[in-house]
Amino acid sequence: MLIVRNLRAGYGRIEALHGVSLSVRRGEIVAIVGANGAGKSTLLRAVAGLIVPWQGEVLFEDRSLAGTKPPAIVAAGIGLVPEGRWLFPPMSVLDNLRLGAYLRLRRGDKEAVRKDLERVFALFPILAERRKQPAGSLSGGEQQMLAIARALMSRPKMLLLDEPSTGLAPLLVEKIFETIVQLNGEGITFLLVEQNARAALAVANRGYVLETGRMVLQGRARDLLEDQEVKRAYLGKDYRDFAEGRAR
Repeated sequence: MLIVRNLRAGYGRIEALHGVSLSVRRGEIVAIVGANGAGKSTLLRAVAGLIVPWQGEVLFEDRSLAGTKPPAIVAAGIGLVPEGRWLFPPMSVLDNLRLGAYLRLRRGDKEAVRKDLERVFALFPILAERRKQPAGSLSGGEQQMLAIARALMSRPKMLLLDEPSTGLAPLLVEKIFETIVQLNGEGITFLLVEQNARAALAVANRGYVLETGRMVLQGRARDLLEDQEVKRAYLGKDYRDFAEGRAR
């Protein structure tokens, strides 16, 4: 579904990605784990069209995204939930959600958008309760739910999630990852970037480890959870309790 080949990208003269390659098959949850500064967010921004790669190619459903602007990438079926959420704080929850469906509303799909609003309100009932509140008045967890819901309003085939657990309490982190699994079961493919390697690999089918702009390891998520180097660098001494808890 998504193929990235030999991608090089960066900012100014600083190269953040050094020939990165990966693939995501339809229906998968694929996790990219790594430390701060590894290039994870840069990779998602390049796929979403927010930055122009220096070299390499990005293919989505066998179509090159070279030169494609972000609105056209959204229209093709790729949604991005960026790190930091990028909400519009003064605007209401409802208006933020409608912005997620902007391209569809321009086409006149008002009834379909109304049904999708009902869908995301069923998925995140707290957003229905707070639909008239400014987005900036929500808690961190509620804002993350809103960011995911806004991306869903574009009816994506694939969601790019950038650090969805950042700054959230453990119970909210669990809720977010349960939602990812639920949406994946409904047919949405995920490319998930996370510093919380344990949580990401616990729900993923496959994973990649990105270090200083290079893919250094890849494989089935369960194998990466047991990899000695991944344990040492990313999982910590309590990884086993976490993984066993998720398995139960």
